[in-house]
Amino acid sequence: MTTGTLRTDGAATVPAGRPRGTARLVLLASIVVSFLASSSAPTPLYAVYADAWHFSPITTTVVFGVYAIAVLLALLVLGRVSDHVGRRPVLLTALALQIAAMAVFATAGGTAELFVGRVLQGVATGGALGALGAAMLDVDRARGTLANAAAPGMGTGLGALASGVIVQFLPAPTHLVYLLLIAVFAAQAAGVALMPETVGRAPGLRASLVPELAVPRRLRGPVLAAAPALFAVWALAGFYGALAPAVARQLSGSTSEVTGGLGLFVLAFTASLVTVALNRAAPRTVMLLGIALLVAGSLGTWASTEASSTAGFFLCAVVSGVGFGAGFQGGIRTVVPLAAPHERAGVLSVLYVVCYFGMGVPAVAAGVLVVHGGGGLTGVTRDYCLFVTALALSALTALLRTRPPEPVAPAGR
Repeated sequence: MTTGTLRTDGAATVPAGRPRGTARLVLLASIVVSFLASSSAPTPLYAVYADAWHFSPITTTVVFGVYAIAVLLALLVLGRVSDHVGRRPVLLTALALQIAAMAVFATAGGTAELFVGRVLQGVATGGALGALGAAMLDVDRARGTLANAAAPGMGTGLGALASGVIVQFLPAPTHLVYLLLIAVFAAQAAGVALMPETVGRAPGLRASLVPELAVPRRLRGPVLAAAPALFAVWALAGFYGALAPAVARQLSGSTSEVTGGLGLFVLAFTASLVTVALNRAAPRTVMLLGIALLVAGSLGTWASTEASSTAGFFLCAVVSGVGFGAGFQGGIRTVVPLAAPHERAGVLSVLYVVCYFGMGVPAVAAGVLVVHGGGGLTGVTRDYCLFVTALALSALTALLRTRPPEPVAPAGR
């Protein structure tokens, strides 16, 4: 039994049986996982770099923010390219850039290399996310939507934990994790090279390179409902990626890199489990649940930090992870299934722009405040949690004021 056809050029098609379609979906989802894992892999290493190169928390958050900005720019410029040249060329180029970024990290001798590596990484990720998400939907719309929502959290969490374990227990900590990722990216590139193309070439490539946040008119309502929630949940992810390692070490009194990366792992991995568990729930209901738990997790994180409770901090990371998973999945599922095949990469890019803007800008501002704000890490944690709470409440207001989209029969699978 087939699930449809996959286009390999402008005219020819190849049957997409479920076993072969599953293999392609697993490959594409694994690339999302590895890209996001590589983005969080430096998180437990920031303390090592700071000790070796003597930089402040501002540098840590700016390095983190540079990645988010690079992703944003790549999404704006390259987000729709795969709709015109095909998914496969974009993915192969992105994988090559990721290999180059890992090589820069593996040989880094100072902060300049960290910035270069993060920029390469951000361009690769931003250029690929729309193509990856669209390709998964090309293969199977229902399972592809689930994979789009689950894979980012899984990759982010696994990257932070695996990097922490490698740094703590294995030799050459600032090299090994990147060399392993190079091997993973090379294997995935071989898989993509053998994978049939899922869309044909289409005119308009030059126009697609002009930065634009274009959403089809019929999808603007769903996007407006989803965007505030996506911004809020990824703002919290920015906290866990940039500041939570320092908070966890301060609360626990431990210098362990595993402890430093554990908060991000707990948040992200919980989010992935929730994404699968709530797959059949209505998107609007899932978003409401996500917003409620985002508020609870943020306020709980603040309270735990004030009380110097390590257990409370990690427990609230679980609560926040449920909020993240529900809010992100609800936002994706509110919009993505309604997009036609030729709209998918562009619409996904718009959603990821919202996500990475929410992740990057507040985190960089928080890093500056840690050093110059007068409240230190504890004070900035309080302000950040209150900021996320305010974002979540504004997302709730926007969601309640937006009508649920009318049922539409989406084009494609």
